[in-house]
Amino acid sequence: MRLAADGKAALTNKVKPAYAAFQRFFEEEYRPAARPTIGASDLPDGRFYYADLVRFFTTLPDMTAEKIHALGQREVARIRARMEAIIHEVKYDGDFGSFLEFLRTDPRFYARTPEELLREAAWISKEIDGKLPAFFGKLPRMTYSVKPVPEALAPNYTAGRYVPGPLGAAGEYWVNTFALNTRPLYVLVSLSLHEAVPGHHLQGALSRELDDVPRFRLNFYPDAFGEGWGLYAEKLGEEMGVYHTPYQRFGRLTYEMWRACRLVVDTGMHAMGWTRQQALDFLTANTALSTHEIRTEIDRYISWPGQALAYKVGELKILELREKAKRALGDRFDIRTFHDAVLENGGVTLSVLEERIEDYIRRSATEGR
Repeated sequence: MRLAADGKAALTNKVKPAYAAFQRFFEEEYRPAARPTIGASDLPDGRFYYADLVRFFTTLPDMTAEKIHALGQREVARIRARMEAIIHEVKYDGDFGSFLEFLRTDPRFYARTPEELLREAAWISKEIDGKLPAFFGKLPRMTYSVKPVPEALAPNYTAGRYVPGPLGAAGEYWVNTFALNTRPLYVLVSLSLHEAVPGHHLQGALSRELDDVPRFRLNFYPDAFGEGWGLYAEKLGEEMGVYHTPYQRFGRLTYEMWRACRLVVDTGMHAMGWTRQQALDFLTANTALSTHEIRTEIDRYISWPGQALAYKVGELKILELREKAKRALGDRFDIRTFHDAVLENGGVTLSVLEERIEDYIRRSATEGR
């Protein structure tokens, strides 16, 4: 009883007044003095700062905001054409914008209960598990489970996330079961490929099984490599045959379009003077994300300049290296050994990955001679 009383007194006399004082500071001093613009380039030496962030998050020394913005525009146009083709395939009678609204609002695309969403995610994940040996020579010893995002986190959490366990323990693929009307089933295949296998779980679990490396390497995670691999895994699902409907394929393209749009809006806001509304409008016009997700995504890019560039840049580099290996090796190319070569050193910068794949090509070209 005494401890409970002391705790209540501490909350009443110390904690609540401290929060009230912080609120007054924020509203009366901090917010009025904040700058009205959102771009990193508007900070002192901001253009140099953002240029450095671009290099840091892409791990490529020759990347610039201008190159990435143009790359993003090209990717958006390419993906949009593929999305339009699927709209034609399903014989939808309407334009692109109305099709996105149809996807956002038709109940057929949404689970009715949290259990239904979790079962669907588990079914998809297990199907993918069975496809892995055809695409990877080495698979991790450690497995993973499918669980809901914890209730306390769910209202402000993403659609899904991979959470690695302690070393030697299984990982967890979290699926957000809050606000089911914003969790479309047609993107669940892409989400599972990205967060579980062959995405973050497979990559991370293999990294944790590395031998004779410094301990920090077990969890080393350059964003361009880790998130690029996750986005590559979504595309690999096409070859694995786990997208069974046009809507699921459209869902994959929606996720890819989302990452392509990031190249445009992040550089737009932080290097080219875009407003928040311009970025919101661009994402709304080109993706099937919910209005809530679009707002939270744009605010994330404002507060975390450069990080959102990692996904698409990383995926494109892996695809580029795969094509380079196929051209060089011809009939000797093996998708399993290529994937093993990408993942065998754990997390690396894209520059290092390029060196390692060039070494893999040289070794593979001489084997069996």
